[in-house]
Amino acid sequence: MNREHTFSYGKIAVIGSGFLALMLVWTIYNTFMPLILGDYIESSAIRGAIMGIDNLLAVLLIPVIGAWSDRVKSPLGQRLPFIAVGMPLAAITFALLPFVSGIGLFILLTIDIVFLLAMTIYRAPVISLMPDHTPPTNRSTANGVVNFMGGVGAIIALFILSPLFDVDRLFPFVIGGCILFVAFILLYLVIDRNPPFTENTAGDQEETQALKTLKDGIKNLFLKENRGKLFIFLAIFLYFIGYTGVEALFSIWATEQLGLTGGEAGVTLGFFSLSFVLFAIPAGLLGTRFGKKPLMLVGLIFLPILFAVIPFLEGLLFVRIVLFLAGIAWACINVQAYALVSDLGGTSKIGLYTGIYYLFSMSSAIIAPFLLGTMMDLFGKDSLFFTAAITMVIAFLFLRAGKDRDANVVNNSTKSM
Repeated sequence: MNREHTFSYGKIAVIGSGFLALMLVWTIYNTFMPLILGDYIESSAIRGAIMGIDNLLAVLLIPVIGAWSDRVKSPLGQRLPFIAVGMPLAAITFALLPFVSGIGLFILLTIDIVFLLAMTIYRAPVISLMPDHTPPTNRSTANGVVNFMGGVGAIIALFILSPLFDVDRLFPFVIGGCILFVAFILLYLVIDRNPPFTENTAGDQEETQALKTLKDGIKNLFLKENRGKLFIFLAIFLYFIGYTGVEALFSIWATEQLGLTGGEAGVTLGFFSLSFVLFAIPAGLLGTRFGKKPLMLVGLIFLPILFAVIPFLEGLLFVRIVLFLAGIAWACINVQAYALVSDLGGTSKIGLYTGIYYLFSMSSAIIAPFLLGTMMDLFGKDSLFFTAAITMVIAFLFLRAGKDRDANVVNNSTKSM
């Protein structure tokens, strides 16, 4: 069989349903969890720190699980055992969050941590399904489809479920949990147990070997010949500080600076996600045509400019228009990033590089809410966007340096570190 002809938009769309549910749930969580925490805590920095500490668990576990899923051998294949545990548990605990929010901060944070652990168990494996089922030459296009599905999830969360928060804060969480569970059933029924573009490297001591693989993979990034790859991961870390900080704290800025309700804040942020959805597939096609890194650099020029403009805008309409334009710039960046990372891993280290990708991106999720929240407390709410813009300018410089040092990585994507 010619592997190039095994690429299927239909199967990628089904795989994308897992990303749709993931993005829907995280969008609801990041939009409304800071407001729920606001019932107990006034400081933006402390609320941000709590959300960042939650992500610490993800940073510690996602890379290990990603590498481990490269090595598992089971009747369900490599990825599905993790998905079968994580997705149902995440659906249940996510739906429980608003129910326990009135009981006390400790109970709320306990359920929150269990939810995060469940999301951590399945996140890297479900994202690895795309390169597992896609030849390297089609991965930008396939990632455009997957990101399109994720964007649809974010739009559902922000335009349909967010207004329900003003009616009853239970509704977005319960409906989101149900959608996550349905996505699990769909994935369980459709995905290949032995997909064509991954190599099982199972051993007798899978967990120990996964830790060693992760350690060696990160250590090798610091070798001189891999410096360009390290710069790429550092760029990802930096621009995710800006993105995750804005995503996590936007509802605080919108409710306190613009006087919006929680539901209105969610709808406003939805314009960012709407344009991301509309441009995700075109961005994937452009990445295939012109290269992944060049398009990411274009996005990292325009996104910080647009963020820096927002505090000066008069009127909600203009804020929504600029957020719409910012979503297009974000598509140029984010659609290409994981496809580029999966190229770095080759066919035998997709899970490992997925894990390293999440190590860097989720590390930023620990730092970003506290960092940007502290800036908001010290210098005013508008500093949220100024700080985010600065991190993205620095990310541009690192990515450009990574491009210069590692210009031929895509053409040599089957050569692993």
